[in-house]
Amino acid sequence: MSEPHPICALCERPVPPDAPQSWHHLVPKLRGGKGGPTVLVHQICHNEIHASASEAELARLSNTPETLRTHPRLAKFIAWIRKRPADFHSKTPSGRREKKNR
Repeated sequence: MSEPHPICALCERPVPPDAPQSWHHLVPKLRGGKGGPTVLVHQICHNEIHASASEAELARLSNTPETLRTHPRLAKFIAWIRKRPADFHSKTPSGRREKKNR
């Protein structure tokens, strides 16, 4: 009997060994999270986390998987990604926010 795959902290789907994956710092390294808690996520989920919120927002609001899942853009992404195979990966669109003219 084989061991079950670990579960992605964001989308809660299994993370097969051959799926692109990474460790997400719950508090960004640049905001004091170096050496702090990390969670395993699919690479596509990690990309979406950082496309959806700035480092400051992540440090202030989203320092647990549960709060990440309540972010409006991430909640929409999670509903979409849960319909895909566990090893699914594609390019993540950026566009966290519009740039203001200076």
